[in-house]
Amino acid sequence: MGMTTSDVHGRDLRYFLAVAEELHFTRAAERLYVSQPALSKQIRALERQLGAPLFDRDRRGVALTPVGTALLPHARAALAAWEEGREAVRRAREAADGTLVVGMSTSPGRGGLLPAIRSRFTEAHPGARLKLRQVAWDDPTAGLAEGGSDVAFVWLPLAGADRFRWVVVATEPRLVALPAAHPLAARESLDFADLLDEPFLALPDNVPELRDHWLAVDARGGRPPVIGAEIGGVDETYEALVGGLGVCLVAAGNAPLLAREGVVVRPVRGLTPSHLVLAWRADDTRPLVRDYARAAAELRPREA
Repeated sequence: MGMTTSDVHGRDLRYFLAVAEELHFTRAAERLYVSQPALSKQIRALERQLGAPLFDRDRRGVALTPVGTALLPHARAALAAWEEGREAVRRAREAADGTLVVGMSTSPGRGGLLPAIRSRFTEAHPGARLKLRQVAWDDPTAGLAEGGSDVAFVWLPLAGADRFRWVVVATEPRLVALPAAHPLAARESLDFADLLDEPFLALPDNVPELRDHWLAVDARGGRPPVIGAEIGGVDETYEALVGGLGVCLVAAGNAPLLAREGVVVRPVRGLTPSHLVLAWRADDTRPLVRDYARAAAELRPREA
């Protein structure tokens, strides 16, 4: 008796597998949420297609025939492959429909960093949408911690570092921004020692790690910084500088945001560099997140 495999459906194999594992038609029917007569009818139809009985049914119960035993591993493999196929389709659909929210506190700028990552990322996920989200400076994770961002451009050190993974996208010297009228602004470059007594603009104190980094506490030899004002954004920082409330450190890549009329930016000796990273939550294993991170990692850190 001839047959083609296209005659056998996934449903037939699922029904066969349930009976083969339960060796009991009623229990198999319950497991499949179908009536027992419907299940028996389906199995008989499959046996007719295959031209051989799959089960011996007698008063003692149900047993696999040699033909049923031969089919069993292949039925399992076919259903497992189909499950994998469905999972792959689900992932592909998610990626195609996917929106990835990219958090940042200031635009990364830096010679087209974002467009470069975007073009690499969209090769892998042509249907995905990237949504840029500006987050205030009082959240050092730029939305990652509360879940509003999927990935984010942030500065190290990152609070709660064990919860996040990251790749470095830029390593840059810390420069100093000063009011143009400041006596030290006349110099080409400065030693950090020259700035120890200056009032500094500080990030909000709810972000202690970053606040300390941008006050260069690590370079002060234990002397506490003088705080001239707190700052929560670029424009506020610029106004505080122009108003003479203090000086502030700035990563080289962010210097253009502040170096406007009335403000100058100068190199500083005696400071370690700053690291801009792309971060994501350690427990977020979605392909969209992983592939955006990979695209960022491939643009090796550039020394400013």
